[in-house]
Amino acid sequence: MRNLRPTIAIAALLVAACGGGASPSPSSAVTQPASFAASSASSPASQEPTASVQAGASTAASASAEASGSGEATVMVADSGLGEILVDAQGRTLYLFTPDEAGEPTCYDACAATWPPLLADGEITVGEGLDDADFSTAARTDGGEQVRIGNWPLYLFANDAAPGDTNGQGVNDVWLVVGPDGEPIR
Repeated sequence: MRNLRPTIAIAALLVAACGGGASPSPSSAVTQPASFAASSASSPASQEPTASVQAGASTAASASAEASGSGEATVMVADSGLGEILVDAQGRTLYLFTPDEAGEPTCYDACAATWPPLLADGEITVGEGLDDADFSTAARTDGGEQVRIGNWPLYLFANDAAPGDTNGQGVNDVWLVVGPDGEPIR
């Protein structure tokens, strides 16, 4: 038994360093398509959600079509437990990131893997109750044009597994659902 102690100690350290089998870290919990990877400066730790990310690769893959900017983006209004909120064409909740207050996207790298930006290569289509004049795009430093309402760039959340999920609401007190008026819902 004496020879196993160093091996057990090393194994325990490795398990602790990797999260100990509890909740995986946000950046490692979701297998992200290459389109979510970013090449600019790394994100501050404050941008990483503390909530456990449990979404699978299928959720990330479903977000990749809009996040990769493969054409036209659609923004609509949907009813939720938080009131009327903005959603994409698939009914996935759209969020704003409070550090983007100046109108430019600041969520890149691991942050953008968990919070993929809503991108558009072409026109932005808006649903009933929205004014297309309220929407524009902001150039991202990692490429693409991110859809924004007013000054707020819009994002999806990888932990929203189904249309209408609002699992990202209030994460780290910096991620908020967006109302049809373009204002954060607190």
